[in-house]
Amino acid sequence: MTQRNTLTSVHEPFGDAFYYGPERLSARYENDLKAREESGFSQSTYQTILERFEREEASEVRGKRLFIKDIAHYLVPPNGKPASTAPSLSRKKRGVGTSELTVNGAVDGTTQAPYPYNTDTEPNNPTVLPMETLGKFHFTFLIRHPRSSIPSYYRCTIPPLDKVTGFYNFMPSEAGYDELRRVFDYLRSAGLVGPKIAGQAAINGHARSNGAPRGLEICVIDADDLLDNPTGIIEAYCKSVGVDYDPGMLKWDSKEDQQQARDAFEKWSGFHDDAMDSSMLKPREHMKKTKSVEEEDKDWAERYGEKGAKIIRETVEANLEDYEYLKQFAIKV
Repeated sequence: MTQRNTLTSVHEPFGDAFYYGPERLSARYENDLKAREESGFSQSTYQTILERFEREEASEVRGKRLFIKDIAHYLVPPNGKPASTAPSLSRKKRGVGTSELTVNGAVDGTTQAPYPYNTDTEPNNPTVLPMETLGKFHFTFLIRHPRSSIPSYYRCTIPPLDKVTGFYNFMPSEAGYDELRRVFDYLRSAGLVGPKIAGQAAINGHARSNGAPRGLEICVIDADDLLDNPTGIIEAYCKSVGVDYDPGMLKWDSKEDQQQARDAFEKWSGFHDDAMDSSMLKPREHMKKTKSVEEEDKDWAERYGEKGAKIIRETVEANLEDYEYLKQFAIKV
């Protein structure tokens, strides 16, 4: 967001369609029409979001790149359900020369839960975006250990923060590690990323990977690595994606920077308070100490009660394998 002369940033746009629109995949607001309408995104579809990207690019100075920070599970049906193409991106023919946008049999998608869609599927594609659309993006990945991310997310779904976020219950399916891994593996198998792995030593000319040889580098950042060595990790990231590194990327202390952050994070109120209260990214003074399971459980029970601690532990354990799988591809500096 600090490189406004070369980049245009969009923050988590696909959540609009995932939670609130006529193609919504999440059940979070399924029985809360008022919340969907008050969000301002009740008519957002996957197509309207893609059209926004086109408008953003068209309105900017030639040569600027569009940087989109988003969450993989916003593109994937929850709980391992099979995916088919979002209706707004898949016109089903009705007779000669006609077509109609259908969402689970309802033209406007408001008469019943919209998923599953009455649309075609693509072999092995876990997302609701067709391969043709996925191929337009340069994918990179940010991961965080579930022992850190799950308690943080749980806190946003209980009092008093739930009144700020609007998330009044914790849904383990929103952890997103399974979905991220499946999207990651699909992109590798389709040759959209890989075989070279950013920031890892090459073996026989290529970093190890099972991907096809025509894709972009696999670029994965682990949040702990980033917090321990922000300069090294961001510099390696920039090299991988073809952006000139600037030390100023690690500071956002001007009034203009702070205002842009507030504007970007406004719709997801409560989730980004720590980031909004910061002004720079610098190395942690001490490497993060790994607690024992017993220490973690005790800490979580003190913060969230025994029931909360149990839910957090179960969710952490359910997502640990997927995190560790993705971690092996992380940039090393």
